[in-house]
Amino acid sequence: MSFTILIVDDSVFVRRALRSCIERNADWHVCGEAENGKLGVLKARELNPDVVILDFQMPVMNGIDAARRIATSAPNTALVMLTMHNDEQLRREAKSAGINDVLSKSEKVADQLVALLRNIFAGSAKAFPRPPPN
Repeated sequence: MSFTILIVDDSVFVRRALRSCIERNADWHVCGEAENGKLGVLKARELNPDVVILDFQMPVMNGIDAARRIATSAPNTALVMLTMHNDEQLRREAKSAGINDVLSKSEKVADQLVALLRNIFAGSAKAFPRPPPN
């Protein structure tokens, strides 16, 4: 079974690095990229990915606001947020927006992301439970 992933990050370097990491797995395909949250919401509606990876801090619309909109329009899409600002308050806000998990942008983010995606896709029927947005 093949899974699709949308990458939403304002850094072209980060998007390229994530794409390279993800596409090492033959069953995972990056179906699109967006450089801000607003475009990410539009692409998520258009492409209907299995997972959206969102940066927290982006121009136009941040990852939390984009996640709220994606969670409403695509409730079976898993949401993962990457951030440099990883603290407990942000984690709570992310969960309430419908984000499945938050990863810190660190040296080991690629390994953490691959492990998280494997967990999301394990035994998947392409339906990902998520806490309801507040």
